[in-house]
Order: sequence, then C-alpha cells, then structure tokens
Amino acid sequence: MDRILIKDLRARCILGINQEERREKQDVVINLTLCADLRRVGKSDRFEEAVDYRGLKKRILAMVENSRYHLVEALAERIAEMCLEHPAVAQAQVTVEKPSALRFARSVGVEITRERA
Repeated sequence: MDRILIKDLRARCILGINQEERREKQDVVINLTLCADLRRVGKSDRFEEAVDYRGLKKRILAMVENSRYHLVEALAERIAEMCLEHPAVAQAQVTVEKPSALRFARSVGVEITRERA
C-alpha cells in the first residue's frame, strides 16, 4: 500500500488532566501516515482523484485548535477518524506528541493505527 506522509504538523490546544493544563493552550506535534492506493492518481495526474491532504490538514488543524481533550489518546483517535473519512484512505497511522508533558523529556506521545472498517 502506498503512503502519504504529513510530518511535524504543529498546533495548540487544551490538552491534559491537570487544572493548569486546562487553562491555556499547549503545543502538540502531529505526524500522519495515510495508506492508500496511489497508482491511479499517479498515472492520471488529476487532483480530483487524489487524497486532498491540504484540505485534510486544514480540517485537522481547525478541530485540534478548538478541542478540549483530557488525553492525548482521545485526540489521536479523533484525528484518525477524520483521516479515514476519505474513501481512498484505507489505514491511518497517527502520532500525537505533547512536548511539555514530562519534565526532562523532549516530548511524550502516542501512536495509533486505525483501518477502515
């Protein structure tokens, strides 16, 4: 299966369980791997047949920026659901990292893989 990669997408949102985490938006870093068959669009070179990853990025950023999740896992799950809304995407691997989560660590994150049902 072919892959579309979106790397180091940065956003800010309310994310966490502690009271101070619920007051101000924090940075998150999102990485996506979208599995789809790209042979047809690779041959046709027609945007109408492609996965519009620019549009997907915009929708994900809008959702994240307006979200108020307690857990990184829940945010990753919602992002995966959004990726799988496109009929050509058969599988989505989503990594969400929260750079400020642990002292002495560059970041903490989760990585999930979801497939079309």
